[in-house]
Amino acid sequence: MNTVLLSTAYLAPVEYYVKLLTYDRILVEQYDHYTKQTYRNRCTIAAPDGPLALSVPTVKPDTLKCFTRDIRISDHGNWRHLHWNALESAYNHTPFFEYYKDDFRPFYERKYEFLMDFNEALCRLVCSLIDFTPHVERTTDYIASPADADDFRERIHPKKDFRAEDPAFHDRPYYQVFQDRLGFLPNLSIVDLLFNMGPESLLVLQACR
Repeated sequence: MNTVLLSTAYLAPVEYYVKLLTYDRILVEQYDHYTKQTYRNRCTIAAPDGPLALSVPTVKPDTLKCFTRDIRISDHGNWRHLHWNALESAYNHTPFFEYYKDDFRPFYERKYEFLMDFNEALCRLVCSLIDFTPHVERTTDYIASPADADDFRERIHPKKDFRAEDPAFHDRPYYQVFQDRLGFLPNLSIVDLLFNMGPESLLVLQACR
């Protein structure tokens, strides 16, 4: 059974979902020390003017080192409303936003306390819409250098070049609504693929392996 170790991620990029599809067993790390400016609480979508990062605000931990599993979502800045408006503005004219929007809207109306629970619930939704069921578990402790799993906890990262970090991931272009203006934008949030390609999203993920 091949195993991959991933961080939790908010509407993770296409590369992340290729891992969910490729591996028999997925371990999502919950005992790492939480760090900002990662996919743990941010995603990148294709806005009309180019890539746009959306970040979920988190409550500042009481200690310098806090497990990711204990990170709480903040209500600061009316972020749910802002994120939903950004998604609607970016994808309202895609072929499948109208079809899927009622599945996603409740996540921006209901308040989740913990970031991992929010990310996990969104991930389950996305996998169900794409029509595959990965075997996902949370880690039971922290292993710095796992011998029996491929470790992508810090390799799938918004500040790292995915082509250098993950040569096994083959970035396959697909239709994007602003492609004529922006060119193809690779490895965006999974919602970019889903809203543009709908049921064909699974075929794109399979082609990226």
